[in-house]
Parts: sequence; C-alpha cells; structure tokens
Amino acid sequence: MPEMPVVWLAVIVLAALIEMATPQLVSVWFAVGGVGALIACLLGAELWAQVLIFACITAAALAATRPLAKKMLAVKKVRTNADRYLGKTAVVTAEINNTLGAGQVTVLGSVWTARSSDGTVIPA
Repeated sequence: MPEMPVVWLAVIVLAALIEMATPQLVSVWFAVGGVGALIACLLGAELWAQVLIFACITAAALAATRPLAKKMLAVKKVRTNADRYLGKTAVVTAEINNTLGAGQVTVLGSVWTARSSDGTVIPA
C-alpha cells in the first residue's frame, strides 16, 4: 500500500500534537510505535507486520517508561494548615454546643473553633 508511509506519519504527528496539548504523558508511546512502524514500512514490511511492530513497540515503550514517567510527574502534596492536625488529640477549651454555635479546642498549641459531628454537647 503506497499510502502507508503517510498514514504512519499522520499517526506520529497526531500523537505528538495530542501529547503537546495535554499536561500529562498520554500519547508519546503511540508516536514511538508509529516511528517503528514507519521504518518497517519504508523497509518494505507487509501491513500486518507494520501493525504488529507498531503494537509491540508502543506496548514496550509504555511498559518501560510509564512507571518512571508517573513517578517523575507526580505532584507531591504539601501538607498545610489543617492537614497537620488530622489525627491529633484536641483539648476542649470551651463547651462545644452546635445549637448555640459555640465550641473551641486547642490542638498542638493552636486554638480552633469546634463543632460536634453528631450534635452532642461536649463540656470543657
């Protein structure tokens, strides 16, 4: 099929454009597979062989680089504000009464407004 080099070039360009348009690695592996299939096509391989090469190279590139890429692109969550207080013990410094909208606790030296999750009044 004389149009196959154009098809593989289109696959490469489309995958590259999608990759550039997205903030995460999404289609770079298809571009790599397309390059392999294009080379096979230019060397005279049959269509079934080109498709097989495309699939194998894409799968191999994905398997080899995806875990590394996910690790490198992972955004580390910075714990700020209330996150550092999760799981810590609080001391009730003013009675917690949801009906009155009152309640105060101290956690790690910081004073926080407090409410009871089930509506129970908690004395200081």
